Amino acid sequence: MVTELSEVTIRPAEPADASAIAAVHVASWRGAYAGIVPDAYLASLDVGQREKHWVESLTATGSHTWLADADGRTIGFATLGPSRDEDAEPRDLEIYAIYLDPESWGRGVARDLMRTLLAEVRPGVTVTLWVLADATRARHFYRRHGFAPDGVERRDDIGGTDLTMVRYRRD
Repeated sequence: MVTELSEVTIRPAEPADASAIAAVHVASWRGAYAGIVPDAYLASLDVGQREKHWVESLTATGSHTWLADADGRTIGFATLGPSRDEDAEPRDLEIYAIYLDPESWGRGVARDLMRTLLAEVRPGVTVTLWVLADATRARHFYRRHGFAPDGVERRDDIGGTDLTMVRYRRD
């Protein structure tokens, strides 16, 4: 049974949010990548380990993370920063992450996070992101927001499985 969310608030993340972000990150990976990423790898994801990553990320400079909060808890997050691609221009940006608690899927929260990120992008700036080739739900979401595959792919080893990542771009 799907319950309605109270009003969703989008706000900048702070280091104190690392634990909540880590919990959403792990839950989202387990929900979104089941059947794509090996089950053993998804089961091994550790919220404590992710929390350490997020503390470091949220105290570093360069990228910006926003949270979606509702009903007194964090239900999603998104991070935007300088492009890490070798062929990027100096002003290019990259969406590093956009993840939701699976219970929040289909309720417009990802759309609100995406709109918040894109509102931070100056006109004429290219934004890229990487998505698993088999993540059809995510790929459809990105297309709806003006992103398209640009023909660049890479192979990543995730949990001992060689998976294809596709770069999406919005100019």
